Amino acid sequence: MRYLTAGESHGPQLTAIIEGVPSNLPLSIEKINEQLLRRMKGHGRGRRMQIEKDEVKIVAGVRHGKTTGAPICLVVENKDWTHWEKIMSVEPIDDEEDKRRVARPRPGHADLNGALKYNQRDMRNILERSSARETAIRVAVGAVARQLLEQFDIVVAGQVLRIGEVEAKRLQLDLKELIRVTEESPVRCADPEATQKMMDLIDKAKADGDSLGGIVEVQADGLPVGLGTHVQWDRKLDGRLAQAVMSIQAFKGVEIGIGFEAAERPGSQVHDEIILNEQGTYTRGTNRAGGLEGGMTNGMPVVVRGVMKPIPTLYKPLNSVDIDTKEPFAASIERSDSCAVPAASVVAEAVVCWTLAEAIMEKFGGDSLEEMKDNYKRYVEYVERF
Repeated sequence: MRYLTAGESHGPQLTAIIEGVPSNLPLSIEKINEQLLRRMKGHGRGRRMQIEKDEVKIVAGVRHGKTTGAPICLVVENKDWTHWEKIMSVEPIDDEEDKRRVARPRPGHADLNGALKYNQRDMRNILERSSARETAIRVAVGAVARQLLEQFDIVVAGQVLRIGEVEAKRLQLDLKELIRVTEESPVRCADPEATQKMMDLIDKAKADGDSLGGIVEVQADGLPVGLGTHVQWDRKLDGRLAQAVMSIQAFKGVEIGIGFEAAERPGSQVHDEIILNEQGTYTRGTNRAGGLEGGMTNGMPVVVRGVMKPIPTLYKPLNSVDIDTKEPFAASIERSDSCAVPAASVVAEAVVCWTLAEAIMEKFGGDSLEEMKDNYKRYVEYVERF
C-alpha cells in the first residue's frame, strides 16, 4: 500500500490518494470522522479548531460501503477557505496586498529553509504546506488503515505520557480500557492527577505567551509474529515505525520499548526471556523490546513513543531577520496552539496504524480481504504448530 497527500493549510481542501487497499474491506465514513474529531480535541488547542469541523468525503474507490480494490480518494475540506480564496488563488493576481506575502521567517518553522530551497520570496508558499494542518488528512488515511487492522483483531491506542515538566504515572491497563480512560481526559492522559497538572501547566504557558511539548505513546496489540524483516535495512519494521512517527510535524525523537533507558541497564535487564505460554506457543516474559526484535514483530504488543517539541509559533515571539530588509524583528504571530501534544497522540496513532497495515499487506497481501484472511489464517496455524 502507499498514499500521497496534497493541499495547503488555507487552501480549499486536503486530499489523499491511497493505493493497494484490498477489495471488499468494509469502510465506514463515520469511523474516519471519529478519528478526525479526536484530532481536533485537546486542552491547549487554538482558534483554528473552533473554525474547522473536519469531515471526510470519499470520492473514489468505495462503493456501497466496501472498497473495490481501486485507488481510494479522500477529501477533507478547509472551512476557512472562504476567507482565503483570493489570497490562495490559483490564478495570478496583481494586488500585492491581496497576496498577504510573508517575508519574515519564524524560528522553529520550515519558513526560511524552504524559501531558500525552493527560491520563494513569499514564504507563505512554504508555511502553507509545512503546516501541521496536513496531519488532518493523514489521520483520515490512518483511519482507513485502522479499519483494515480491525479485520485482524489488532487494537491500536495512544496516550500522552508527558507535557512539559509533568509526567504521568504508568498505569497497567489493557488497550480497550486505555482507550476509554484517555478519551475522557482533555489531554489524553490516563493518570487523573497528572491530567489536571498538565492542564494547569498549559494554561500558564498560554498566559505567558509560551508553548509546551511532550511525549506520546502508541501501543498496538494482537499483531502476529513476523511482520517486517531483518533482511534489508529499509524493510525493518522498527525503522519504518520510527520514520513514520518522526515524520509528524514538530516530532524530534522516537523510542521503541524501553528505548533510551536501555543505555542505563545491563543486558540482563534489557532483553526479554522466551517462554512457552499455556497454549504452548512462544511468548516473552517481559516486553522491554516493545514487541520488535530484529526488525520484526515478536507477538508482544508494539510500543512506540515520540517526543514533540513545543509549538514554535509563540505569542511571546522570538527574534528573526526580515529577508527583504535584512533587519532584525520579533517573529510574526500566526494563529496557533499553546500545546498540541494531545492532538499529536492521535496523529501518532494514525501513522502507526498505517505502517502496521502496510506490513500486514506485505505479509498476507491479496487483492481481496477474503484472500488476505485466508493467508493470515494459514500462517497463524503454522506458527502455532512450530
